[in-house]
Amino acid sequence: MTTQTSAPPADARVAAHPPAAALATRRRIRRTALCFLAPFAVLFLGVYIAPILYTVDQSLYKLHHSGLGLSAPTKAFAWLGNYVDAFHDAAFRASLLRVLLIGVVQVPLMLGLALVLALLIDAKSTMFKSFFRLAYFLPYALPGVIGALMWSYLVAPGLSPITALAHHLGWSLDLTTNGMLAPTIGNMLTWAWTGYNMLIIYSALQAIPPELSEAATVDGASAWRIAWHIKIPTVRPALVLTTVFSIIGTAQLYNEPATLQAVAPNLGSTYTPIFAAYYSVANNDFPYAATESVILAVLAFALSFGFLRLVQRRGVAR
Repeated sequence: MTTQTSAPPADARVAAHPPAAALATRRRIRRTALCFLAPFAVLFLGVYIAPILYTVDQSLYKLHHSGLGLSAPTKAFAWLGNYVDAFHDAAFRASLLRVLLIGVVQVPLMLGLALVLALLIDAKSTMFKSFFRLAYFLPYALPGVIGALMWSYLVAPGLSPITALAHHLGWSLDLTTNGMLAPTIGNMLTWAWTGYNMLIIYSALQAIPPELSEAATVDGASAWRIAWHIKIPTVRPALVLTTVFSIIGTAQLYNEPATLQAVAPNLGSTYTPIFAAYYSVANNDFPYAATESVILAVLAFALSFGFLRLVQRRGVAR
């Protein structure tokens, strides 16, 4: 008994063995895509990846000075020796802790204020919305150094109108003392970045379908309940994005304390981790500066990635 097997369909044969013309078309499409991607890949590798790898490589070496230090130092491979020294460096540890504390207090306050301002502007009863949008965003539009110079005048002991008003009321206030430097810098950051974050959150609020709020109003929900149960949960991705940006920005804190040094000589050269890295560069200790930079980058990545993981787990749990 013989059995006959049917031949596979023509489409299956074509898919298994595409004609030469189709193969040539696919190759041409791949080459075209690679040509468009090549400039980005080259710039990404040369401007971003290569400096990171070079910094990591330099952090594995240590400078050794001989004699009275008059001769050129020699560089020797030290593996993780610089990292051990950095974590035993009390000034560098203090700079990391200082920036962490500023971020823990300032970032939630700033984003909370940005959320409130965005909700107020988004409310139907708010008048002059365009004016308030511009007014809140204007501090971010100013260059950071100019804003820091303005605040330096406002907190300088001999020039500050805030200090003069406090003395007039019988209070002894100096915004440049060691205990007040962190709140002063946090205030400067809040003033400069609240409008920027507010605009991102407000843009997310504009994407909410108005039918949701109208249906909630018909059901008797107040403006507070609409904001809490509809608007805030909907703009959660924008809040996550602004939080990550704020964490990374706080880790890179430099402009504000650098400008404040003119009116606050007590602000040390290792006040922030970037300050500490610049101080090492000024002392020609480039491997140690690279080590401090790598530690700061890893810390910023760990905090931002850890926050994203926490948010994702909470989202899955809900």
